[in-house]
Amino acid sequence: MSVETIRYAVGGETFASELIWDESKNTKRPILLVAPNWFGVTPEWTGRARAIAGERYCAFLVDVYGEGKRPKGRPEAAAAANAQRADTPEWRRRMAAALEHAVREGERRSIADPSKRAAIGFCFGGGCAFELARMGGDIQAAVSIHGDLTGSVPAAPKQIKAAMLAIHGSEDPIAPKSRRDAFEAEMQNSGAKWQMLTFGGLYHSFTDIGINVPPEAQYDANAARQAYAWSYVFIENAFAGTL
Repeated sequence: MSVETIRYAVGGETFASELIWDESKNTKRPILLVAPNWFGVTPEWTGRARAIAGERYCAFLVDVYGEGKRPKGRPEAAAAANAQRADTPEWRRRMAAALEHAVREGERRSIADPSKRAAIGFCFGGGCAFELARMGGDIQAAVSIHGDLTGSVPAAPKQIKAAMLAIHGSEDPIAPKSRRDAFEAEMQNSGAKWQMLTFGGLYHSFTDIGINVPPEAQYDANAARQAYAWSYVFIENAFAGTL
């Protein structure tokens, strides 16, 4: 797998995302933005993005904080994520720039099919993927896995172009049922094509290996496997127009 750091500017600040692809595959593949959790771009997330990309996608691991801004520990990560949530226009600009550069750099290397674009995010990254969709980003699918479900600026009717998939745990205290209900109401009001899959009894971070702090967050291998499989199928159906 090839991993290349892509630097670009947004509002005078430099960002360092990662373009990831299987160099042994000769055909062009869909573009998939991968939005990590609130720790941002880390070696662990590079590894996860590599696995997600596989032979399927030209992946773009999104830096939403800026080059060199990598939270150390939960308090810093919470502060960094909350700063993004508090400034929706800037948050969306950064996600839009990530999509723009993923397409540009993928085309430049002749490894990407720019007609097929999607975003997937985990925890805070789920909110990143959904904000790109809420702003009307030119993607066919947006997937949030145990992620932020609601934003401060709900989508207007007919604004969302992407099909939306939320995969969630019923006992997730970070985004409890009240937020699932609010997400459902927003999707209905916006007229978006959307689906929600809820795992009964699961907490937050069920795809994060090694997490075991119930009743807040807990890894579940079976749920992680199913969540990835459902995501891939959902994205492929979105590309095919068969949802």
